[in-house]
Amino acid sequence: MKNMTLGRLVSLFTMLAIVACQKTIPENPKDEGQEPLNIIFMIGDGMGLTQVSTSFYFQEKPSNFERFKTVGLSKTACTSHKVTDSAAGATAFSIGEKTYKRAIGVTKDTVSAPTILEDLEKTGYKTGLVSLTSITHATPASFYAHVADRDMHEDIAAFLPKSGVDFFAGGGLKYFNKRKDGQDLFSKLQESYEMDTTGLINKFSKDKKYGYLLAQNELPSKTQGRGDYLIEATGLALDYLTKSDEPFFLMVEGSFIDWGGHANDKEMLVQEVLDFDKAIGVALDYVESHENTILVITADHETGGTAMGKAYELDQNGKKVEDPDTLDIYFNTDQHTATAVPVFAKGNGEELFAGIYENNSIYHKFMKLLENSDFQ
Repeated sequence: MKNMTLGRLVSLFTMLAIVACQKTIPENPKDEGQEPLNIIFMIGDGMGLTQVSTSFYFQEKPSNFERFKTVGLSKTACTSHKVTDSAAGATAFSIGEKTYKRAIGVTKDTVSAPTILEDLEKTGYKTGLVSLTSITHATPASFYAHVADRDMHEDIAAFLPKSGVDFFAGGGLKYFNKRKDGQDLFSKLQESYEMDTTGLINKFSKDKKYGYLLAQNELPSKTQGRGDYLIEATGLALDYLTKSDEPFFLMVEGSFIDWGGHANDKEMLVQEVLDFDKAIGVALDYVESHENTILVITADHETGGTAMGKAYELDQNGKKVEDPDTLDIYFNTDQHTATAVPVFAKGNGEELFAGIYENNSIYHKFMKLLENSDFQ
């Protein structure tokens, strides 16, 4: 990555402390001879250790999770409930504080707090968001919006045109062009973005921003015929962000692992994990060829109380017997659980993500790496 301009260095060096519980953005993440850190943050919504383990047994190729050497565990409780939701979970990642269930980009006292994406944009970082859900859904919204409740989709949508996000891809078109309040926010987006509602187009100018809203609400699941959207969108985002001379922050969500758990749908769960695994492969390949990049993968929570164990079949006498060559998936609930979730890290500074810690610590680990961005 090219050296940053003198003006950018001065801007980074003079950056003051951000309010909100003494959080700080790095004052100078690029000293002379150093490269600022790129961050790829991938969230497997609802992805516990069992969900990860399906990638070991339900495909012929080795799982991309096996390419990681650094693994940790994240504790997921929020301030209002021991069992969290995606909004509080993603907000813990984005603002560095635990908050209440359903909160989007606000503290436990409903006070707006700057997100890591917003803070990094102020220092010149390029930013991107990729999701399978509406771009206003809990996980992506928590990185650019600030509302009291996750279901305030139209209010969340109003944050996006002024958010500064450089690249986004997902669904949720109806919250911009078919709003109850009659506003045409899609036209507002077109003032700042090259917008597409039909497909991912790999033709970029590094001086423009790009937005893809490819469904009225969420995209289809894999079992409904989604295709390779998540893999392609991840690669497209990385291609676009790399064209810039600036460092970047990219969040990618594997959204429907969670939905498979809620539905107790074994096939959906497995297919979504395997799709996410392929997207992880794209990110891993990028990290392995770009030394100034860290990839971190985790979940906001586990969904389904999912276990993987013995599979049974009926023998010739109609007796239930174990099939030693097959595994089955079992669900204990159709809701979220409080189990710790895995954290995988690869790249410069990956060792910081080993161990057991609270979910909001991931934000602070990112900040520590950015403050000490010396990976020569």
